Amino acid sequence: MTEKGHRPVLLKEALEFLEAGRDGVYIDGTLGLAGHALAILEKNPRARLIGLDRDESSLREAAKKLEPFASRIKLFQADFKSLDSLGIDFREVRGVLLDLGLSSFQLDSPERGFSFSQEGPLDMRMDLRTRTTAGKILHTYPEARLAELFAAYGELAQTRRLAREIVHLRKLGRLETTGDLRELVERIYRWRPQKGRIHPAAKAFQALRIEVNQELEGLGDFLERTVRSSRPGTRFVAISFHSLEDRIVKRAFAGLAARGDVPPLLTLLTKKPVIPGADEVAGNSRSRSAKLRAAERL
Repeated sequence: MTEKGHRPVLLKEALEFLEAGRDGVYIDGTLGLAGHALAILEKNPRARLIGLDRDESSLREAAKKLEPFASRIKLFQADFKSLDSLGIDFREVRGVLLDLGLSSFQLDSPERGFSFSQEGPLDMRMDLRTRTTAGKILHTYPEARLAELFAAYGELAQTRRLAREIVHLRKLGRLETTGDLRELVERIYRWRPQKGRIHPAAKAFQALRIEVNQELEGLGDFLERTVRSSRPGTRFVAISFHSLEDRIVKRAFAGLAARGDVPPLLTLLTKKPVIPGADEVAGNSRSRSAKLRAAERL
């Protein structure tokens, strides 16, 4: 385990699918605390790395960890979807990695508001330069839009009732913290801990986080653009943590691999998603929902 309890998910599998021992540049589009990036640089002395992250705090921590490899890295505070604007020569790129989950660093920082298990502000911004917070959404979105949001991004039931209660509580000034939202969700869904069940607050927080950070917006387009820009042999690895992201990755890869009368751009390396083994889940419960998909540019 690395500092702050962070463990890179599906690390061995990600390195294998990236073929991270080859010469060239590897792009980590969601650097986090640089667990995967560090392993690539340690494994391969000829590897160079470009790392992106929207979160300034995470990027700062990652830079400290990667300092011994400073001559081989370039780091950017940026959304991976803006990769095109960084002037990268894709002829040198050998692998592209996206680890689309939150890092432990973010989840374990109560002041960021990502975790329903810790009291904090309703923030949830990955990039603090963004103006929209979870609190702003909860206090300004109309009831119908809130219901649609929780249904679409949280895959929750009873979202009309949830939205109605949110509107009621915000009028009373009783919806200000992560704890306030968690208590409301637990009441609406009559939550009782039960083995194997996902806490409904996890789904509600996921929905808000996706909306705040526009996480799904443009993901499929990014994959298609980047595949088209890359050279043959470039490997693409995406690790997702909920079905919405995984579905987008799956469709993007499949669409580029099977193109009817048009020559395919990708070959799929994973017909089914790779998931963590029992040992990894036992050692890191946050890995349990991870799914890895990989493909190679033709």
